[in-house]
Amino acid sequence: MRARFRYQAATLDGHTVEGVVQAASRQSVLAELRRRQLYAVTVDETAPDGVARAGRRLGRRAAVALWTRNVATLLGAGVPLDRALAFTAQHASHDGLAEAVRQVRRAVQEGASLADALARHPRYFDPLFVAMVSAGESSGALEIVFDRLSEHLEEGAELRSQVRTALLYPALMAIVGGIGLGVLLGFVIPRFAGIFADVGGTLPLSTRLLLAASTVLTKGWWAWLLLAVATGYALPHALARPEMRRRWHAARLAWPWVGDLELKYATAQFARTLGLLLKSGVPALPALRIARASVTNLVVQAGVDRAAGALAEGSALAPALAGTLPPLALQMIAVGEESGRLEDLCLRVADTYDGEVRRALRTGVALLEPALILAFGGLVGFVALAMLQAIYGINLKTF
Repeated sequence: MRARFRYQAATLDGHTVEGVVQAASRQSVLAELRRRQLYAVTVDETAPDGVARAGRRLGRRAAVALWTRNVATLLGAGVPLDRALAFTAQHASHDGLAEAVRQVRRAVQEGASLADALARHPRYFDPLFVAMVSAGESSGALEIVFDRLSEHLEEGAELRSQVRTALLYPALMAIVGGIGLGVLLGFVIPRFAGIFADVGGTLPLSTRLLLAASTVLTKGWWAWLLLAVATGYALPHALARPEMRRRWHAARLAWPWVGDLELKYATAQFARTLGLLLKSGVPALPALRIARASVTNLVVQAGVDRAAGALAEGSALAPALAGTLPPLALQMIAVGEESGRLEDLCLRVADTYDGEVRRALRTGVALLEPALILAFGGLVGFVALAMLQAIYGINLKTF
């Protein structure tokens, strides 16, 4: 049985070439390369095409999380880094990630550090990932760092999955209800409008409102389309301006429930990133600046920037973050600074607010589902009432 092998070899003039060949064994590949006057550097067996296609269906984030867990497992078992990179590149569940890992391996073989090699691929490895790997290389605890990174990525993936799962049913209800209401107003009601016009007379208020809504939908659709296109064009351009984006992010934090939820989520992301970096040996000020990138809200980012400036001037971290993070988070960070366990308390802050975000989402979805049912039920009831009142009025006029 012939297998596929990916090779990297040197030519007589010192250049490096790569390719894929089919052969019965690794020795056959080496013999073929010698026949071509090529000197093998690496020869790795690749997965069959069907297996490769079946295993490369993960999204980018999920593939990076799985790759990180595999590297942590291999390093923890005592497998050398080069061999771990070769194996995980061969079995990566994402084509782009597989190529990036192969390039990382080549860079490491040429003398670059693993962190520097990973930093060349920011699409897959963010600043947190690179900083923790760099700290792990410096301290000689690379397998521990990869284990922490895999836990961090898996927890983030789990939270995103829970959010998507929680919002799936309400979103489906909204789509189906909207389509049903659109069919009623766009196709059913206009048929009755002609009948009502032929009969004449004064229609009930509910029926007149229903007919007006149907007219707006069927005859004024171009105005709604124009408004949607204009909004879709103007809104991204407006939010591209830094000042407008800052105002928008500040306004979001002021919204009831939603603002509180966003601040808790940002606090959990920031605290977890900061705790992981500190636990990996990254100094406080660089860790704070890297953790800033884990927060997407510009107002919170500005608060972290101010805290970094105050920390550089000798201030304690908790007072520097006052007004940026919730009071409970500030209190726990202050306790961590006083006890010398800042990294542990940061991770506890992250766990606390992750739990609060999950509970708030569950509560919100639990309230949203009956609210949607009541809203759509009320709309359908209003349509039925308006039609029945009009039909009842026609019957009275006829008889």
